[in-house]
Amino acid sequence: MRASLIRSRLQQGLPARIAALYYPTAMMPAHAARAGFDALWLDAEHNTWDRREIQRLAALHHLANIDCLVRTGSRNANELYHLLEDGVTALMIPLVDTAEDAAHLAAAVKFPPLGQRGLDGASLDNNFYLGAADKYPAAANTETFLILQIETPEALANLDQIAGTPGVDGLFLGPGDLSIRLDCPMDWSHPKMTGAEDAVAAAAARHRIAWGRPAGNVEQIARIVRKGGKLIAHGSDFGAIMTMLPVYAKNLSDGIARS
Repeated sequence: MRASLIRSRLQQGLPARIAALYYPTAMMPAHAARAGFDALWLDAEHNTWDRREIQRLAALHHLANIDCLVRTGSRNANELYHLLEDGVTALMIPLVDTAEDAAHLAAAVKFPPLGQRGLDGASLDNNFYLGAADKYPAAANTETFLILQIETPEALANLDQIAGTPGVDGLFLGPGDLSIRLDCPMDWSHPKMTGAEDAVAAAAARHRIAWGRPAGNVEQIARIVRKGGKLIAHGSDFGAIMTMLPVYAKNLSDGIARS
């Protein structure tokens, strides 16, 4: 089974470097890997991804040797572990509010003794049975990664129980949703938000799991790392287009003006 770069970075005490992918762009895994990212985050919560598109992109991630992380709103056990069978390394689940939610998700994506994931082994994650079948369940539990998003006051109240759920590998603060619910919309530096960030960091440290959040600039990245954050998302295809097109449009205007 392919070794996870996220896992490898965490074992070395280093942050995992993650970029977001909103749309199924075939070139992105190879370019992200070359640039030094450890994972791409495919956002299937807020964007439309056909299942075959995810399968294809997961295979391209394997080819480029970069982790494929999928954020999905699904809570269906079969759909979740099917994503792992297709070669996805990590799952991010939004709006997890209780220990019961966390336990249900861990049971869905971990093999016994951690969970109740169904066994097949004939897909990309086990190299289509070309790998050692008897070692596959343990390897899958070791190399795959379950990240739960903390995005509500209820989740903050249940942080310790969520973080301590067996099979949960990481917490990820959702600043957009959480800031709305804490009455400080999109103000990520508000004391309510920095307090929530501190609480997530402390819960993750107590239970020896990873935590992180999106970061918009170098200062935010540095602050997250200083607080022990190891799952850092920075950059996206969407952001690249927003940044690039105005620059190219200005180049065109300047070039035309000089002609």
